[in-house]
Amino acid sequence: MEAGEVYHVYNRGNNKQKLFETDHHFSIFLEKLEKYVCPAMDVFCYCLMPNHFHLLVRVKMNKALSDEQISKAAIKSFKDMFISFSRTMNIGHGRTGALFQPKFKKKKVEDNAYFTWLVQYIHLNPFKAGLCDRFRNWRYSSYNAIICNGPTKVARDEVREWFGGVETFKAIHEQRIIDEERIKDFIFD
Repeated sequence: MEAGEVYHVYNRGNNKQKLFETDHHFSIFLEKLEKYVCPAMDVFCYCLMPNHFHLLVRVKMNKALSDEQISKAAIKSFKDMFISFSRTMNIGHGRTGALFQPKFKKKKVEDNAYFTWLVQYIHLNPFKAGLCDRFRNWRYSSYNAIICNGPTKVARDEVREWFGGVETFKAIHEQRIIDEERIKDFIFD
């Protein structure tokens, strides 16, 4: 992972098992994200699903560190988060072993269109999976943190600016749902 670069980071439960079974589990993960990842990364958006998660992050610049040190610190921040979350969950449930798949995935975001697409994809994920009737009702994504003004660790201002403001951000997400429904209707008619 390189300083200043944006990545789509995702992982799922080992053997596709659930990572989050209660509201408290989702909260624990978000606390670990804030503690371990946020010091090294700007978080643009996230979505936690029962058996996996998606993050869109940018590795923070640090002039005191070499590129190699920044890369190692970025990867270590995720590993530390996974270890801490797994340990907490294992202790709480009287179990042992890996909770996450061994290697988390990270894909560098190399163009603006892909960044825009990913923000929507991440937020719409629970709706498409049938976990909620409206994507904005899913409590475990950054969508509402971006449209509201409460405290957040999400880089809300940058995301809002990227989309041209809050109203445009909302409209683009809604339009994506409409467009995908039209495509699905066209394909299956």
